[in-house]
Amino acid sequence: MHGTQVRPALRTEVIAGITTFLTAAYVIIVNPAIVADAGIPFAAGVTATVLVSFIGSCAMGLYAKSPILVAPGMGINALFTYTIVLGMHVPLETALGCTLLAGIAFAVLAVGDARSRLVAAVPPGLRYGVSAGIGLFLSFLGLIDSRFVVSDPKTLVAAGAFDPCVLTFLAGLVITIALVIRKVPGSLIIGMIATTLLAVPIGRLYGDGSAYGGGPTLVNWTGWMAAPDFSFIGRVDLAGACKLAYLPVIFVLLFTNFIEAMSTFLALAEMGDLKDSNGLPRNIRQTMHVDALSALLSAPLGTSPAVAYLESAAGIAQGGRTGVVAVVCGLLFLPFMFLSPLLSLVPSIATAPTLVMVGIFMIECVGKIRWDDMEEAIPAFVAILLIPLSYSMTLGISMAFITHVLLQVIKGKARGVPAVMWATAILSVLLIVQLKAG
Repeated sequence: MHGTQVRPALRTEVIAGITTFLTAAYVIIVNPAIVADAGIPFAAGVTATVLVSFIGSCAMGLYAKSPILVAPGMGINALFTYTIVLGMHVPLETALGCTLLAGIAFAVLAVGDARSRLVAAVPPGLRYGVSAGIGLFLSFLGLIDSRFVVSDPKTLVAAGAFDPCVLTFLAGLVITIALVIRKVPGSLIIGMIATTLLAVPIGRLYGDGSAYGGGPTLVNWTGWMAAPDFSFIGRVDLAGACKLAYLPVIFVLLFTNFIEAMSTFLALAEMGDLKDSNGLPRNIRQTMHVDALSALLSAPLGTSPAVAYLESAAGIAQGGRTGVVAVVCGLLFLPFMFLSPLLSLVPSIATAPTLVMVGIFMIECVGKIRWDDMEEAIPAFVAILLIPLSYSMTLGISMAFITHVLLQVIKGKARGVPAVMWATAILSVLLIVQLKAG
């Protein structure tokens, strides 16, 4: 009798792990594509993404016993690439050094009680605004990658021509939306595969694809498998990152990772009733340890910080409740370390629909903002507005925190502002000065 009860339970956990993996498998392609813009070779990005996801997820399952997937974070990878490396012109190896220092600080915070004080100091509305702003930024990147949106000297941006590239993107977006609406497991990765297949004719059967993807064809076949690319492992300039000028960069990486981690754990614990007797997320201390370890390992392995994934909700919805879910996810990542040639077939117009959909998922939290309370609404709106329109998550987040503290001073509530928020606002000012000076 005992054996017949265990087998169905194990089967449920394994199926839940497969479901979570299929839901988040897009990260194997999208993360390397984003960090490639920072200068990390795509194949090296695949290797780093797979290793971080494998180690982090297995540790989450075996040590924290939580059904939570860990992988390089969407949003923070864009912050790393487009704001820090390309926007602020921080050398790539130095940016990885800043990421490592942020990971070390995250680990220190995860061991102590500072995490609870920091999270408690940040108003929920501000967290929601930052999340929504990052979602819009990712969707905007998708529209740019597909050339659906192009630059215009008169209006800054405009709709691009409805050429084969844009039409292929739109077809892929429709397919992806249809799959998501019908709740097909692995909707995003299936949508990417479908869009990649639709992109094959561009530059092969007709026309020249160089205008769309930088080469004569969007899709180039070089083989199925190749040895993992370890060329960016250990490429960390820690000494360069220790300069005082980079302190705001380290802070933003730390803060973004920290808040995202706590928000994810709270949301998943609420959804799956994964709480202890005190109503806190189950094994939260061990879970934070693993999340910090994963973030700490990311830079030495050659990628932006890893985070816990909200896509873990897919496996929890399937009944997954134990660490088996996370271990299954981690093991499913490993084979893809040898498949970088196959994964490199995916052009930017195929990852663009996924970026748009991630933005849709992240914008959901806007409904939780109390828009009738100006103290909450204005800083949230600043984040939502400035993150995509300034093309800088750093600037948008910094301005949102400065606005929050400024409003408290105007309202005569300066004494009630936690010290950590004052420090955040001051660091944000320094960060904006650094950003504009660069």
